[in-house]
Amino acid sequence: MAAVADVQTVNISINDIPLQVPKGEMVVESVKRIGLEIPIFCYHPRLKPVGMCRMCLIECAYKMPDGSVRKMPKPQAACTLPATEGLIVYTDTEALRKDRKGVLEFLLINHPLDCPICDRGGECPLQNNTLFYGPSTSRYVEMKRHAPKAFPLSQYVTLDLERCIQCGRCVRFTEEISGDSQLAFRFRGGHMQPSTFELRNFDSKFSGNVIEICPVGALTNAKYRFRARPWDLQTRPGICTECSNGCNVHVDYRVNQVMRINGRTNEAVNEEWTCDRGKFGHYQIASNSRLSVPRVRRNDKLAGCSWTDAYNAVVAALHGLSGKQMAVLGGARNSNEDLYAVQRLFRTQLGCENLDFRFTRVLPKEGLEQRLGLPRTKTTLAEFEKQKAILVFGTSLADEEPILFLRIRKAWFNRGTKVVVASETPTDADSFAHLILRYKPGTEAALAAGLATAAGLKGADARLTPAAVEAETGVKAADIVAAAELLREQNAPIVATRGIYNLPNGQEVVDALAAFAVNSGSAFNLYALQSNEQGAEEMCFLPGPGGLDTRQVLEGCANGDIKFLWLIGVDPITVYYDQALVAKALENVEFLVIQDVYETEALAYASVALPMTAPLEADGTYTNLERRVQLMKQILPTHGEAKPGWRVLAELALRLKPESPLFNPSDVMDRIAVDVPAFAGIRYEDLPAEGQILA
Repeated sequence: MAAVADVQTVNISINDIPLQVPKGEMVVESVKRIGLEIPIFCYHPRLKPVGMCRMCLIECAYKMPDGSVRKMPKPQAACTLPATEGLIVYTDTEALRKDRKGVLEFLLINHPLDCPICDRGGECPLQNNTLFYGPSTSRYVEMKRHAPKAFPLSQYVTLDLERCIQCGRCVRFTEEISGDSQLAFRFRGGHMQPSTFELRNFDSKFSGNVIEICPVGALTNAKYRFRARPWDLQTRPGICTECSNGCNVHVDYRVNQVMRINGRTNEAVNEEWTCDRGKFGHYQIASNSRLSVPRVRRNDKLAGCSWTDAYNAVVAALHGLSGKQMAVLGGARNSNEDLYAVQRLFRTQLGCENLDFRFTRVLPKEGLEQRLGLPRTKTTLAEFEKQKAILVFGTSLADEEPILFLRIRKAWFNRGTKVVVASETPTDADSFAHLILRYKPGTEAALAAGLATAAGLKGADARLTPAAVEAETGVKAADIVAAAELLREQNAPIVATRGIYNLPNGQEVVDALAAFAVNSGSAFNLYALQSNEQGAEEMCFLPGPGGLDTRQVLEGCANGDIKFLWLIGVDPITVYYDQALVAKALENVEFLVIQDVYETEALAYASVALPMTAPLEADGTYTNLERRVQLMKQILPTHGEAKPGWRVLAELALRLKPESPLFNPSDVMDRIAVDVPAFAGIRYEDLPAEGQILA
């Protein structure tokens, strides 16, 4: 049983209610323990307290050793006052009511009265605090200040300076959380305003978060602006499918269209943050290029048809073919249920082992864990906050794994974690790196092997001395030695992504990093990139015994060996590096089935096109980079005649071989739990809100 951390507590009193709280906890948080709340503006629990707005004033006293009570002469800011032994707090007195009215009166002096047209209207902390704590009437009759309205900071963020109350949340977010420090205060007094340096574009990869944490309508969502009111919206919890982090989000929609995406708290995954790719990337679901009805090629043209006609055409094409004459290529953004259903149909019923979801240059024949004996468990996102050192190798985390980037930066910012960044080009992580190993393109494997030699690890290549590695990679020998010693001493986990497999020598690089991890006893994390790439691997959506990988499948289609190709949720033309091979394969394969959400470029070659629901339109589970399975319930109605991917495969399977039908995705998960050992304990009804990590 793990030891429980010893938390030192102190005795305090809040409104004459005795309470034990952790020593040093801010009083604004202690008050929440008894169901009370102190009004705030500048305070945010994930930012350092600054006490700028003075809205959270409280009256305090201390109980002296002789039993007397000594009151502080002035009210204190609850967001900057730590809990100490004997502290006595009062949150609602006549003096505090007067102080809060005064603070709000000052804030409202220049604040425009445009609540009816403000996007924040109806969910605005300034509105709420004014109603609860503010004056009933205004004494201010002078002209208010005016500033340019709707000033675009970027394509996503719009600034309305008249509404700004100078709380500093947006500035502090860019300094403390995202680390790009793109916002700062300019000028002084009533002219102070958040701004970018030299009025440049606010191009932070996490800019959307400042919209959510702004306590007024000063920073608004340019994509959502004037599209809806909060009371018009329906909100449901969702999972972002733009990358493999699996961020928890709130999906706000109106008239069955996504209006905006906001972060949803999950301490184990994204805390409450989102990246701009996830926050603004879901609007494509309303694209005009959606597939809405099944289509069958007739007289050299794709024509709309019924599902029955589409199924009959597929069944007829499969008749007489052996498993070796067919293949399936899938996208890694399909749900676990979709991926399981398609591999079960082709592998179990049709005897086809030609399945793959990978479109990288290097396609390993077997998993890294099986070949090198590495554990399948990954370092979780939250665990990175406790590390003393971390090696980030060959990836720009802010682009490929944005929430992991925030976690690692948080570890450095709060705990002083030493981060070693090895990359061929500058990355966002360089800003807080302890050591930067900038290598020449193509020398990644030499550097990884050289680190093992410098660390004196078992099995290291003695020829790769620091001097020899410097000559080949361009990284200074002293930096190689310093990095190797730090990583070995601190048992630092290694962070890389499967983007390495796009390098010509990708397999060599991965093997060298894995060998370093095995021999040093550290964790090697080769993280997935797409939303359910890890799930595709868990579902064994990979070539079976004697099966062909992606390149071999395309080559087989091109030379006529493969007669039937099924594409589910993927367009090889846009994702595969060898487009000439893809074009030849799609032109020559006799029968091509495209099952997708959108009309892709490959649609021009299709024999049958089957419309599939988007992730927000169907129940399904997704496995993120740390092997955490999360459930997303259907949010939007299906588009046209589209069906969930698993349902199409299940209905087709019934036409090929009668069996017990699957009625809903939870039935599919029940079968997954039986057939896939890692999912043995996964059930829809038992999945916790924060998801479940596979054993």
